[in-house]
Amino acid sequence: MQKISEIIPLVAESDSTVLIEGDTGTGKEVLSRAIHGASKRKDKPFFAINCGALPDTLLESELFGYKKGAFTHAVKDKAGYFAAASGGTILLDEIGDISPAFQVRLLRVLQEHEFRPLGSDQTEETDVRIIAATNKDLDELVNQGSFRQDLYYRINIVNLKLPKLTERIDDVPLLIEHFVSKMNVMRDKSISGISREALSLLMSYEFPGNIRELENIIEHAFVLC
Repeated sequence: MQKISEIIPLVAESDSTVLIEGDTGTGKEVLSRAIHGASKRKDKPFFAINCGALPDTLLESELFGYKKGAFTHAVKDKAGYFAAASGGTILLDEIGDISPAFQVRLLRVLQEHEFRPLGSDQTEETDVRIIAATNKDLDELVNQGSFRQDLYYRINIVNLKLPKLTERIDDVPLLIEHFVSKMNVMRDKSISGISREALSLLMSYEFPGNIRELENIIEHAFVLC
């Protein structure tokens, strides 16, 4: 984590595409926002899109936008994230879940820096930085033929791997302190910390949900305290 922290300024300055790998709950979006916040794009928009939660047609309309009449209920033009985030950053979370067909469309945006809204015959230029994130092994998906090799190379210019919480267990007390401070502000409380017994239990826990699970545990304690 110290190595990642040290290179964030260099990664932020480069403006290159970044691939963040890590299990669910390890902080991929937090790291993405840190990169954006340290970059020259920090005053421009940051959007995080969960690619795994949307079917192709909806993902395409969300990212590329659409023109009036492109489909039923398209009663007016709508700008997509590639237009709305101009000058900023887009996080494509769970990029390993997008279909091969949509991978082709995304590759064109990365290569040509242009896209075509649904229902339009005109291409539009885009100036966004792409950060991709996944909890899957994209290298293995490439070998299986379910993820395009050319797209993988295009997004894997800078690769950052976030460890599981069990691999950085000494950070648990620091994270607890952070979450307690955060929730004291949110809930207008003055909790000073947790007991030694509770800390001992957490230090020996495996955390399948990683940092997100730890935050939920602390929030649960706040509710009952």
